[in-house]
Parts: sequence; C-alpha cells; structure tokens
Amino acid sequence: MTDPKPRIAIIPGDPSGIGPELIAKLLHEEGVTEAADILLIGDDHVWQQGADQAGLPIALSQIDEADIDSQTGLAWLPMQTIEPDAVKIAEVTQAGGTCSLRCLDKALDLAMADKVDGVLFGPFNKAALTSAGLNAEDEHRYMARYIGFDGYHSEINVLDDLMTTRVTSHIGLRDVADRITPEAVEKAIGLAEDTCRRAGKQRPHIAVAALNPHAGDNGKFGREEIDILQPVIDAAQASQKHVTGPWPSDTVFLKAKQGEVDAIVTMYHDQGQIAIKLMGFDRGVTVAGGLPVPVTTPAHGTAFDIAGQNKANVGATLQAFNLLVRMARNHRASRAAA
Repeated sequence: MTDPKPRIAIIPGDPSGIGPELIAKLLHEEGVTEAADILLIGDDHVWQQGADQAGLPIALSQIDEADIDSQTGLAWLPMQTIEPDAVKIAEVTQAGGTCSLRCLDKALDLAMADKVDGVLFGPFNKAALTSAGLNAEDEHRYMARYIGFDGYHSEINVLDDLMTTRVTSHIGLRDVADRITPEAVEKAIGLAEDTCRRAGKQRPHIAVAALNPHAGDNGKFGREEIDILQPVIDAAQASQKHVTGPWPSDTVFLKAKQGEVDAIVTMYHDQGQIAIKLMGFDRGVTVAGGLPVPVTTPAHGTAFDIAGQNKANVGATLQAFNLLVRMARNHRASRAAA
C-alpha cells in the first residue's frame, strides 16, 4: 500500500511580481500534480494573470472550504483579496501586500486545522508586506506570531540536499560576536538536525562554521571557537549527534559541495548566503524552519525587473515544491502516528 499523497496549499505571493507566473509554470512541470494534491488559494484573476504571463493554461476547479478534507488532484479555493485594477505589475503596492498576507493567513489557518500538510508561497515583497501591516521583522516571524508559536524558529536556506541555519541573522556585523552564545549555537544545530530529519535524513552530518578567520587559529584571531563553539560541538557529539567543526568558513562549503555534509550552521547571514547563492541561485529554497507545519518558498525575490515578461525561471520554485512534498509526507505520517 502506498502512502497517501500530501495536500499542499499554494499561494501566489505578491501579484505584482513573478509569483503567479512561477506557479503557473510549476503546475506544468512533469510529475508535480502527481506528487501531491494541490490546493490553490487566491483570486481567480491573479491565477489567470500568471497563466497569461506564462503562456500556459490553468484549470481553476473551485472547491468549498468544507470539502477540502476530501479534495484530490488540483483544486482552487477562491478568495477576494485584491481588485483586478489594483494589481500593478512591477510596483510595490499596499494592495499587493494585503493580498499576500490574506492568502498566507488562509493557508496557515488550513494548515493548523490539519486540512493541508504544507504551504508553498510565491515570492513576497517585504516593502509591500510592511505597508499592508506586517508589523514583524520578516514573514517568518509574522507566521510564528499568527499561529501563536513561541518556540525556536528561523529561516533555513536549502540548495539541493544542503541546508544552512544561522546563529544570527538580520543584525549588523558589529553585533554578531556578542550574539554567538552556547545557547544560540545549540538552537541552530538543533534546528538543522530537526529540519533534516523532517526532510527524511535520519542522522544528518551537521558542520559548524567558525566565526573567525582560520577558525580562530588557536585563539590568535579570537576565542569564540575555543570558548563557545568547540564545547557545544563536543556536547553534541557526546549525545550521539553527527556534528563536526568548527570549520573555517572559507572551506566548509567545499565539503558541502563534495557531498560530505548535510547541513552547515553559519554564524551570520552572509556567511552562508553568499556561498549558497554562488553555488546555485536559481535552485535555492527558503524553509520556515521550526514551525509546526512545513512551509517553503523559492529563495529569490519578486524580481520586478522581469515581472510580466515570461522570463521567470521556475527552478527554485520546483525545488521548493519537491522539498515541501517530502516534508509534508513526513508531517502527515507523524500526525497519523500521534
């Protein structure tokens, strides 16, 4: 007996960007509609806009919310979040941000009610979200607050089979060293391990990147590696976790490129982001790590410079979908076993 397919909620992202076009292209990729039952959430004219931009047909088979539990195949849950004439291609608008947030809220409501097993969203525009009332540092913190989740969570970046987590994220470089604490490193390692497991890797190899050049060079360039990172790594190894390091950050991604590690814990935002984007910008995925429901999105932005021109590359969106399907299957199985 085969496992039942997961049900995936998909929302278009900002209607002014490339999200609607990307989802239209995704639905025509080989194997996508066979891998999961897909629930499109949003305005009919936004979905049709994406199909027109991509030059591809889209089938909007309407479903009522009460019937979602029995939904199979591809279905559409209608919403009215933005008027057609309010969609301004390649422009930051409050209306576009409102559309994004309302669709996201609905997808999260369905996920928390166990009606869908995961959520995929097209790229958001943070300026538009903020103008529409985001009132949070980013969409990840917004989602946690919306569903009432107060556990540890953080953005995770994924490229193919490699995941990266961060000890610090959206802060200035002058503040990074003060935020590198044993507790913060432990949480970043734990998040990497948990997310790898949710994606199907039972004992992932997690490499911890150093903060300082040459991993501190035995204290010559700083003692964070000696006083903070090494003790945390030793404790993780003592608890039978496959954690190694601290590795110099200018070589640790070479190990990843050679397939020697499953996840890298980085100390700050660009330490991981630069490497990941150089290795495969058009395949990068962002995971809302730590949340009780799987959520993914392509790692790139709304790309206003090419919006509406049928130039958007579906590669990262396809990777986000495939990863979400794996996570959603495990999520569904864990709920069934509970």
